[in-house]
Amino acid sequence: MGEPDSGLPRLRAGDVLAGRYLVADLLGESRGGRFWRAEDQVLARHVAVHVIPADDERAEGLLEAARLSANVHDRRVLRVLDADRVDGLCYVVNEWGAGSSLDIMIARDGTLPPRRAAHLVAEAAAVCAAAHEVGVAHGRLAPENLLVDHHGSVRIIGLAVEAALWGLPPGRTSSDVTDLGALLYAGLTGRWAGVSRSAVPPAHQVGGRVLRPRKVRAGVPRLLDDLCDEILNGVVIGTHARSPYDLATARGIADALADFVGDPTGLVVPEPERTMSIPVFVDPEAVESEEQPETEPDDGEQPQTEPSGTLVDEGALAGEVGQEPTRRADHGQEAEEPPAPEGVSDSTPEGASDATPEGGSDGPPEPLDRTEQPTQAGMPVFDDERDEVAWISARSEKPPPPPPFEEKPERPLFAPDPPEGRPVRTPRPGVAPTGSSDSYWPWEGGGRTSTGTHPGVSTTGSGIGIFDDDEDDDGVPGRNWLRLAALVAAGILLLVATVVAFNLGQGRSALEFEDAAEPETTPSSTQSAGTRPQVVEGTSATDLDPQGDTPEENPDLVANVVDGDPATTWRTSTYTQQFGPAGLKTGVGVVVDLGEVRDVRRVTVTLAGEPTGVRLYVTETAPTGVAGLVPVVDELVEGTELDAQVEASGQFVVVWLTQLPAVDDGFRGEVAEVVVRAAAS
Repeated sequence: MGEPDSGLPRLRAGDVLAGRYLVADLLGESRGGRFWRAEDQVLARHVAVHVIPADDERAEGLLEAARLSANVHDRRVLRVLDADRVDGLCYVVNEWGAGSSLDIMIARDGTLPPRRAAHLVAEAAAVCAAAHEVGVAHGRLAPENLLVDHHGSVRIIGLAVEAALWGLPPGRTSSDVTDLGALLYAGLTGRWAGVSRSAVPPAHQVGGRVLRPRKVRAGVPRLLDDLCDEILNGVVIGTHARSPYDLATARGIADALADFVGDPTGLVVPEPERTMSIPVFVDPEAVESEEQPETEPDDGEQPQTEPSGTLVDEGALAGEVGQEPTRRADHGQEAEEPPAPEGVSDSTPEGASDATPEGGSDGPPEPLDRTEQPTQAGMPVFDDERDEVAWISARSEKPPPPPPFEEKPERPLFAPDPPEGRPVRTPRPGVAPTGSSDSYWPWEGGGRTSTGTHPGVSTTGSGIGIFDDDEDDDGVPGRNWLRLAALVAAGILLLVATVVAFNLGQGRSALEFEDAAEPETTPSSTQSAGTRPQVVEGTSATDLDPQGDTPEENPDLVANVVDGDPATTWRTSTYTQQFGPAGLKTGVGVVVDLGEVRDVRRVTVTLAGEPTGVRLYVTETAPTGVAGLVPVVDELVEGTELDAQVEASGQFVVVWLTQLPAVDDGFRGEVAEVVVRAAAS
């Protein structure tokens, strides 16, 4: 393998680093650093080794990041196994990870199902939460650093070390939180919106805000859509206005997603064992700014950067150390396979076993079957309460046609011409014609017969015939409609006669109608004028303010509510805060004294301003407050009048204001008139 001159001390395949790590393959290189696959000769296992010059300004930060990463004890972290300076080199040895990173999964399979995407990010958020608790941040949580291994478990690549290789400062927990939301966004939409750099295409923005996932892909549950919007766009973040979890922390994101996923059974999907996903070091000087997501260039070409997840054929790793591994292109694209030797058939011989011989290589990866499958048109149905999506699919078969309509027998609109040789006889009403045995139509034979001399006519001794109703209704067209019209006309005449008679009995004009909204002027036909509710005269009023510093509320104006003049009002004080449990008071009001115990049937309250919350109480004793009283009316009056029907007995009517209309300098209520009607005594 060639050795480019990069300023590093000479290190080539087959060399042993630090007396322990047998360097096998150069997997990535950038100015100032290299990334190798090596073999730990002591423990006989594959490892990943990052190497930079010992005098590089990042060397101390890299070693410190390795020490910090070792403090996080979580099975989902690809651990740092060793770090040191030796022979002019600074190196960090990481655990080798086998599987597929999130960017490869998106490029290969497209967007993930919502619950699977939420499960993967919930696992990553739990790792970050544990790291943040001990003061360690990942710093570059891009899709290339989220790995799903061969067992389906989530593994985090480059904890703290990846950021140090990029020359980023440690402890950037806020960037981890944003990148966690961006990982979920990437799994749902296939677009990247995080602060760390990634080869995944950038998310679309409108007005400086990332488009919500539901505007990019149909079927995204509302909870995940709101979560991404809150994290990425900073909408009410951390105020718990949308979510009961603190989405400004990795722990809050982990709990929110775990609650959404529920039981993860069935979501842990093992990745194929053919691929290896390993972190790749990229020179930070080759990019502009780490804090902003990369936008697509104007000429339409994708930026040429090395992702942190590179796929390597695992079969090559089982061969000799110096052998060049077979590579797959970035983002899951298959590497071009060499042509088969002449004379060798591509097809598998009949009866041959598909299993790989023991100790042999899996062989080249088979290309993905991207043949378009037939689909059916459907329409998504969103259930916002359970955050589920169902689909209404098109019919697989056409429905059977409806049965044909039955042909109705034709009935003649006009009588047909009589047969030749037979006279037309038109019977007179009430007179029975003689000498015929035909039906009603004199020329149609086989009709109805009767005991008289004419069919369908019943004759008496005087010769007067009366047609039978049941028989003649079908024989004479239009007779049923005439009878129905006559019945309707008779009903209308009877109704008008009843109204005229009732109004004349009440001393009104014949067709005078009253307003149905006035109960006292629309009594039933059995109610006399003397039993209607009457306005209670001679009432007096006092103010009621039990929660005030002084138990009074403009007592000099309270008489205006019973003076019969709507132009004069009683008003409350002006409050800077609305009434209610959190306000200064729960309410104020006036008490109308009826003079004696009466059977109250109706209370009309005229107000000024809207809306006003009003409660009405009726008591037999003078109240000093409303605690313990049961309201007979409790309404929010949108207009300026409350006209309430009540059934209560008492001497005192309390008009209690629970909500005041807004005015320029606060809140103030006004009562113009209180009219009480009671049953006649």
